[in-house]
Amino acid sequence: MRMNDKEAAELLSQGDPIELGRLADAERAKRFDDTVTFIVDRNINYTNVCKNECKFCAFFRRKEHKDAYLLTYDQILDKVQETVDAGGTQLMIQGGLYPDLGLAYYEKMLSLIKSRYDITIHSFTATEIQYFAQQEGISVLECLKRLQAAGLDSLPGGGAEILVDEIRKKVSPKKIMTDDWLHVMECAHSIGMESTATMVIGFGETMAQRVEHMERIRQLQDRTGGFRAFITWTFQPGNTELGGEKTSGWDYMRTLAMTRLYMDNVAHIQGSWVTQGERIGQLTLGFGADDLGSIMLEENVVRAAGTAYDMSINKMAQLIRGAGKRPAQRDTEYNIIKHF
Repeated sequence: MRMNDKEAAELLSQGDPIELGRLADAERAKRFDDTVTFIVDRNINYTNVCKNECKFCAFFRRKEHKDAYLLTYDQILDKVQETVDAGGTQLMIQGGLYPDLGLAYYEKMLSLIKSRYDITIHSFTATEIQYFAQQEGISVLECLKRLQAAGLDSLPGGGAEILVDEIRKKVSPKKIMTDDWLHVMECAHSIGMESTATMVIGFGETMAQRVEHMERIRQLQDRTGGFRAFITWTFQPGNTELGGEKTSGWDYMRTLAMTRLYMDNVAHIQGSWVTQGERIGQLTLGFGADDLGSIMLEENVVRAAGTAYDMSINKMAQLIRGAGKRPAQRDTEYNIIKHF
């Protein structure tokens, strides 16, 4: 029987983390046996200029700031070439909401990449998509169709944070609200553009609000089936206006296990070594995660908040083996490229 909101909130608040981990690991094993996947990709942050100025973000700069930047097409293509040379199969292109760029800028970026490289473009958050559409004066659906025609393959789940407007208004009042994020994803799924979903914990939200976030994702997935994976991150308070303390490793692990148990209609649960480090990342493989995400040839947003960990293909494979699992490189659609 499907877990309901009340049960999930009680388990998140009072459940034994070890028992939750055991149950989540059993569910993972039932679905994927001992295989744990990862992907080789690159984050390309084309600009750090952003009009939203979110309190939890250490990456953004105002346009007039001395450290503000906007990459040229040639700089972006150079980064794509490096990614291909390193065996990367996916690009995650994301940036701030730059005030002077029209949709044609992004269409040209995508078409230039696709004309030169056979690589999957898994890019632009729902926040960016809505902003592009508003700038262009078109619907979100039309915007997505144009980007898809130019070469956009799928959407990452960034910008979700906590899908509860009460929390969003506190930490990112200029950013899109819950229904907006869900609308972008539903539009993407309607044209065959699948996506991932994320949740960022540690904003002072209640356990019931975390479950509310998961419930909104689960409801949309029931309708569309378009989410490939669910990824939980922890808020990194360093160098941010919001500040505060990092949430504990136990809190993260308990929440991760709950996502596996509650999100029964989303196939893949990703553990985060990027915000948690290698050891906690490894432990996620005993708490329901079947994927460790990317080795990330480049990452700037979490790094800007003072958290930085390095990873290589060999290190990733060793990490997974050390958890008693079988490592495999995957593509964006979770097809296995290579076992190790």
